[in-house]
Amino acid sequence: MITNTTSMSAWVITLGVLGSVLLLDFVMAFRNRHNKTNLRSVALWTAFYVTAAIIFGATLGIWSTPRARTEFFAGWLTEYSLSFDNLFVLILIMTSLKVAKEREEIVLFAGIISSLVLRGVFIAGGSALINRFEWIFYIFGGFLIYTAIKLFRESEEEEWKEGRFLTLMRKRGFSVSVIALIAIAMTNLVFAFDSIPAIFGLTRNPFVIVTATIFASMGLRQLYFLIGDLMDKLIYLSEGLAVVLGFIGLKLLFEAALGEHHTKVWGIKIPNISLSFSLGFVLLTLAITTGLSLWKSKARSSEVD
Repeated sequence: MITNTTSMSAWVITLGVLGSVLLLDFVMAFRNRHNKTNLRSVALWTAFYVTAAIIFGATLGIWSTPRARTEFFAGWLTEYSLSFDNLFVLILIMTSLKVAKEREEIVLFAGIISSLVLRGVFIAGGSALINRFEWIFYIFGGFLIYTAIKLFRESEEEEWKEGRFLTLMRKRGFSVSVIALIAIAMTNLVFAFDSIPAIFGLTRNPFVIVTATIFASMGLRQLYFLIGDLMDKLIYLSEGLAVVLGFIGLKLLFEAALGEHHTKVWGIKIPNISLSFSLGFVLLTLAITTGLSLWKSKARSSEVD
């Protein structure tokens, strides 16, 4: 059961501030829609968004609860990692469609907004399902495990292919920007299927779910222009995400079983995975993934030299 313990004033103030920042981001993207992006500016904005998320999460434990703070960081890190993976796909789309450099900012911002809208719909739908059907966690958990296996199998694939629908649009004379927006929206829909069950596996606090999701999406437009060759360096990102999603999937299955008072499966006791352990697991997995990726990419560079 999902319960909302956050006051209405906290909702209004937080969403008002975040909405204002997103509006400012849109104004900047619109003003710069015909100009090439300034890397110094996007670096500062990226640092601002990450710092803002950390400060928000840290202070959440003061005016809310320590548990809410831990849930936020676990959810934000997971969602940010998924958004980062999503960003790689967006780069492939923009590169494959040859979107003009002067149009990238506005296309990216529209894509991020579509991602937020889709995730908002999935959050509302997921909350309604959980409140009515507790066994839905079996489906969420199974889906995340399936996604984890799929990520492992497809981790070597880095090519994005234009579908028949987009090819038809191109033949009908639609602009490259419009085709890119539709392709990004379709991609965001797929990623929303992964991200929402993932965060529900870490927290059932609506305020934490919404804020962690928004913070994970903010700054992606700027991050797009910064990561450059990180696509080649973070070679184990998909595997790391697969491990995280698989872990959360198992956690959801365990919680669903324990919620129905099943304490053992085939004589083996079902563990009750704590939130602090979940946060530690996510942090450790992402740290190991990043470290191994950078080590491997450096080894490859040395071999080439």
